[in-house]
Amino acid sequence: MIVRKLRLQRGWSQEQLAEMSGLSVRTIQRIERGLSSSPESLKSLAALFDTDFSNLMENDTMNDHTDTGITEDEKRALQHVKELKGFYTHLIQFIVIVAALAFINYMTMPGYYWVIWVIIGWGAGILAHGLSVFEVFNLFGPDWEKRQVEKRLGRKL
Repeated sequence: MIVRKLRLQRGWSQEQLAEMSGLSVRTIQRIERGLSSSPESLKSLAALFDTDFSNLMENDTMNDHTDTGITEDEKRALQHVKELKGFYTHLIQFIVIVAALAFINYMTMPGYYWVIWVIIGWGAGILAHGLSVFEVFNLFGPDWEKRQVEKRLGRKL
């Protein structure tokens, strides 16, 4: 996750980082998710970020559990932004595809609006996704998690 933090501090996209480092976008995505990477990839990123290779190597081997360069608050913020991005991507896909289907519906069967069933079904999914991301109803929040862990352990944490 430290690579993601360093990239965001500089305001670079994954594509820009990939181009500047000579790595593929997919490799950047894999590294940011905490998956292992080659020393050559990490050396390239360390040189680009002007940081010590051992810092990136240490964080790579720890796989996100004890990133020395990222606080818990930063981890939560990064995760929330990732979830927001996922929601907005889902919403944009919904709008584009429903618009295309509405056009097809109008052109082929103007008297019967079957596209409404797509809107209702997919719209329910979008609504649930939004409620989850924006934590309107936090059914499975930290309190629930704590109770479940304590239930499995048979004792208080």
